[in-house]
Amino acid sequence: MTDDPLAPLLTLADITPAVERARERFDQALRHRALRRHGGQVAAEVSLRSAVASAALEGAAHEREEVRAGTVTDPVLQGALRVAGALPGLTDLWPKAPRQALAKLHVLAARDVVAEADLGRPVNDGLVAARMAGLAALVAGGTKVPPLVLAAVVHGELLNLRPFAGPSGLVARGAARLVLMSSGFDPRGLLAVDVGHREREPEYVGSAGAFATGTPDGLRSWLRHCMAAVEVGADELAVVGDEVLAA
Repeated sequence: MTDDPLAPLLTLADITPAVERARERFDQALRHRALRRHGGQVAAEVSLRSAVASAALEGAAHEREEVRAGTVTDPVLQGALRVAGALPGLTDLWPKAPRQALAKLHVLAARDVVAEADLGRPVNDGLVAARMAGLAALVAGGTKVPPLVLAAVVHGELLNLRPFAGPSGLVARGAARLVLMSSGFDPRGLLAVDVGHREREPEYVGSAGAFATGTPDGLRSWLRHCMAAVEVGADELAVVGDEVLAA
């Protein structure tokens, strides 16, 4: 028996091996030569690609080079860029006050999209508030599952609860990355997991819906997708590293 509410997820078929494969793929990518001398440049590029992917998943798809050139003014894309840029500064706050960190992410994500009075303010719904309180307790030390699993749960819960008005998906994906960064799994923000979600978008949408059912099969579907997205994100890190060295 265990008091950890998320521990049973690791007993679902194929999930523990999938988590291990994802972790090993990222560990391998972290050995890329570019990270020895150009780690900051690589992290900046991963941040950009993650923001572009997250915005696309929110219905605001734009060419990466146009975004890099600064010619895209779409408010959702700009919100995604602000969220990505703010994550390193929120890693200390996240495990101590996750709801405060989420409010900050929403202010960044939804500026110029929702009314100013709604920025950083959760929707007024008792069920959502209760689920958010439970999620905050998990983030603050209520589980010992691997960070990849906790990140997937945080992501799935926030996607389905939609606790904030407007582009709530930007907040969900930013929070998932915060789990990995604040836990020490990915302290430099080098894992382009949102690129993985974008490349597997139909699966992302379908498995997120399956997660909402709360059934073992639904949870397994979402976790398998998230681990596959991590593997894609790790491969993207290697691609970025190759490009930085080539330049």
